Amino acid sequence: MRPPFMKTPEQRGSLDGQQYLVLRPNSEVADRYATEQNDALALAGLPHPHTGHVTLRGFYEPTRRGELTALVRSWASQQQPIEIIGDAVDSFPEPWQILILRLARTHSLVAAYATLTDLLDQTDFHRLGELPLDDWTFHMSVAYGKTLSSEDWKAIESARVQEFRHPVRETVNEIELVSYANGEEHSEVIQLGI
Repeated sequence: MRPPFMKTPEQRGSLDGQQYLVLRPNSEVADRYATEQNDALALAGLPHPHTGHVTLRGFYEPTRRGELTALVRSWASQQQPIEIIGDAVDSFPEPWQILILRLARTHSLVAAYATLTDLLDQTDFHRLGELPLDDWTFHMSVAYGKTLSSEDWKAIESARVQEFRHPVRETVNEIELVSYANGEEHSEVIQLGI
């Protein structure tokens, strides 16, 4: 069984009714992510994702999950595996205060985001936190520091933000459609290109 993305009841409850299309790295990028998260959490016990992931889209479709799943399956069948390259620990500044593992804009990752946008633009699915492709920072959230004072947050940024001398890379062959309902997390794994 795969580990959940969000572990605490508070995290899962705050996402009730939402769905996320994510990539779950499981080798070199995942290993570096785990190291960076452990180092960050040693500085401050912050809320954080339980499992590293790259979010491609967020939705609020509690009553149309079946329709959303069908659309995602159709999209995934046309996608090739997606290359992920982690090139830095970075952050989203105040007011978000999120420490991230920043990802390079690989051809396959950008193409996946763009083709998904084109498909979703033909629907009325309610999308969450979406930005235009040119404005989107591909990333994996490491820790959430919104509750920290500005001074404490700047100290964590100063200690952790860095460019990698040797970027880490892997190729992901599947996506997951993760949904939250009644305090529970549910995930459906969908192969790319099948």
